[in-house]
Amino acid sequence: MKISTPNFRTGAAAVLIFATTMALHAQTAAPAAAASPATPPPLKDADGRTLRRAPTGHITNYYEDKVAAYTLPDPLVLAGGGPVRDAGTWFGQRRPEILALYEAEIYGRVPATAPRVRFEVVERDVPALDGTAVRQRVTGHFGDKPGGPAVNVMIYRPAKATGPLPLVLHITFGGDPLLAPPPAPLAPGATPPRRFNDMGPVAEVLAHGYAYAVLRYSEIQADNKDGYTGGVIGLALAPGQVKPAPDEWGTIAAWTWGLSRIMDYLATDPAVDAKRVALVGHSRLGKTVLWSGATDPRYALIYSSQSGEMGAALSRRDFGETVDDMATNYGYQFAGNLQKYIGRWNEMPHEGHLLVSLIAPRPVFISAGSGDLWSDPRGQFLATVAAGPVWRLLGQPDLGTTEMPALDVPVTAGTLAYLEHDGPHIISPLDWKTFLGFADRFLRPKP
Repeated sequence: MKISTPNFRTGAAAVLIFATTMALHAQTAAPAAAASPATPPPLKDADGRTLRRAPTGHITNYYEDKVAAYTLPDPLVLAGGGPVRDAGTWFGQRRPEILALYEAEIYGRVPATAPRVRFEVVERDVPALDGTAVRQRVTGHFGDKPGGPAVNVMIYRPAKATGPLPLVLHITFGGDPLLAPPPAPLAPGATPPRRFNDMGPVAEVLAHGYAYAVLRYSEIQADNKDGYTGGVIGLALAPGQVKPAPDEWGTIAAWTWGLSRIMDYLATDPAVDAKRVALVGHSRLGKTVLWSGATDPRYALIYSSQSGEMGAALSRRDFGETVDDMATNYGYQFAGNLQKYIGRWNEMPHEGHLLVSLIAPRPVFISAGSGDLWSDPRGQFLATVAAGPVWRLLGQPDLGTTEMPALDVPVTAGTLAYLEHDGPHIISPLDWKTFLGFADRFLRPKP
């Protein structure tokens, strides 16, 4: 085989040619390098907070005096304009029409091809918490193929408990807090690694007389825009289909559907009082538990922590994260139809108080954090207030105030509750304490 090679010049002439070529290259390359744009500095507001520019050009607002006027849709007015004056009209007409719009336009409907789920008890009565508790592991297998997607639900109960217990069902980012590996030792001056910010205090939950069930959300469906062909969404796709139809489920509706299948199992577990289950979720999982409460009436209580935009926060209120940010960055979490509301917030069938109102008249606890303006704590409070008329219509006390409380001051006397802790985007110890006290009013057996 003959391999052709270039002819190389030798001697002084070659050196001269090489030097001349390099000089010409330097002269032509320098202007190009100088012309390359520098990375623009991050946008900051007058108080030094980092701002985000949505693809629509919208820039984050963190100032109350810059929130433009908005009008909220009335949860007690029918789509045709008629008033809702009684529970029959709410449950028979208004609630179904709101729910149908959410299924078609916001979170997406569950397709008829959603997979079957088979549960098996993998572990039973494993000692935990120094012998004061026992753990049971239940695995839900999605679909019929071996090795398919599966979700592991860890259920803890006091070791000496008898009879069916109320249960706190917690969908988390990190899974079981008791089985999480301990943090590695840090070198001097090293930054601690980021820990999951929604871990549950298992011992405290059990001390209130509850069982505690925890699962990792991504075992139901991956949390990314390229995950449609995996998880339960992938099992429901037709041959050749690569994503759901525009009115079908995004990942939030898939996580919600998975939680309902876990409720199917809990209804069969003699150690659990399935009529007294509180559902807990944080951040995007705070959105998930709100939609779960709207679509599955079996949950006795909903606790949504810092659900923010497209959750409990008011979308028509331009503060922090917006519909434009959510739809462009996390569109996969919703129905494809949400995309048509980018820049058209006032035309959406969604609003935070409408979503919350779909859970009425069951108890709902909303929490926020002062260090998480992105999720708009005030907008979540205002939505909780605006949902109140539905609770009153159905004979239950609402939040009981229209004045936003001070930091770390819970408002829990009604069937709606709210707390803004002084701190970051986490479920704080105060949040957990307040939630458990609120739950005691509704989940513990009455004398």
